[in-house]
Amino acid sequence: MQTVFIVDDDDGLRVGLDALFRSVGYQTHQFRSAAEFMESGLTANAGCLVLDVRLPGLSGLDFQEKLATAGITMPVILMTGHGDIPMSVRGMKAGAVDFLAKPFREQDMLDAVAAALARDAREREGRRQQEDLRRRADTLSTREKEVTVRVAKGKMNKQIAFDLGLSEITVKIHRGNAMRKLGAKTLADFITIINALNLDG
Repeated sequence: MQTVFIVDDDDGLRVGLDALFRSVGYQTHQFRSAAEFMESGLTANAGCLVLDVRLPGLSGLDFQEKLATAGITMPVILMTGHGDIPMSVRGMKAGAVDFLAKPFREQDMLDAVAAALARDAREREGRRQQEDLRRRADTLSTREKEVTVRVAKGKMNKQIAFDLGLSEITVKIHRGNAMRKLGAKTLADFITIINALNLDG
């Protein structure tokens, strides 16, 4: 189930948002301050953060920047009753999905949350795929890796064989093993995967 984390010191608004999100099937967690959210142990969870700009202690904008610095990638939707253009620009530059001025339409908030959750899902899937590729790359032998990085540089089997003091047949075997381990079906796939991994030559 997708989760929305609500951080707002306005009890009425927080409870109202909680009810709104639950009414469309989202799981929710409520917090009165940025510190409460940070102490929850939920910052790495899948979901999105609906964050008030004006909070006790650390402001929402400062908190958004703190999350980015800490490597917490949960998408953020900012909301405020005192919004102005510089604040919205700062928030959007820092990566906020949306910036909603109170009072906002419920549908606008739901649309923003849907976009934020979709972004979170895409980014998590991208990281999962990258981690999977990294695990696959770790299974390459030293020779397979040496061949692989040279393939990525556009070298032919004959050139790679010369570079490494191997026969062409041996290079083809190493290349075939590397392609299989990395899940590449074609040479184009192979080169795309190698470039995504940033393997060092």
